[in-house]
Amino acid sequence: MNKGKLYIISAPSGAGKTSLVKQLVENLDQLIVSVSHTTRQMREGETHGKDYFFSTVEEFKQMITEHAFLEHAQVFDNFYGTAQQSVEYYLDNGIDVILEIDWQGAQQVRKMLPDGISIFILPPSIDVLQQRLENRGQDSQEIIDRRMQDAVQEMSHCDEFNYLIVNDDFNLALAELSSIVVSHRLEKHRQLKKLAPLLEKLIEP
Repeated sequence: MNKGKLYIISAPSGAGKTSLVKQLVENLDQLIVSVSHTTRQMREGETHGKDYFFSTVEEFKQMITEHAFLEHAQVFDNFYGTAQQSVEYYLDNGIDVILEIDWQGAQQVRKMLPDGISIFILPPSIDVLQQRLENRGQDSQEIIDRRMQDAVQEMSHCDEFNYLIVNDDFNLALAELSSIVVSHRLEKHRQLKKLAPLLEKLIEP
């Protein structure tokens, strides 16, 4: 069995990362999104264990002490982290795993799992980014202003990633994102394992 591939996907808030990843997972099999742990409050419509594992600050800090996270970071006033054990379980069982994390988390993961593929999603402009944040209707103007300030810092790290995608046209961005995953599934070393029975029949005298 081929080991799964790890994909690290980052973007500033409002760039459309979550929508793109959701559709990508629906379109491709053997691909999941790792469920992160967070200390932020659960939003309406979210489910514990599906959207996030919601925990207290004390519980989160205990997991840090136990070295349970592949990566963790403080974003705004909350903590986010990816449990290492669950990610490695899926990868070892041939499932491709997506981590939706910020640039800080991406740096940590690259050090521990340098074979991971990192992708950064950009908005087509600052104005479009702000409009998307305002149209969501989830945050106060103060929070939106703060997200916009942080977006500039986030995007300044885009050159650390393997691939850059601009989410202007959703379908085009989705096609580009899909092409990255599919192309890595067609790498020679993965295909040689997967197609071993076929190759034996094709090559044998």
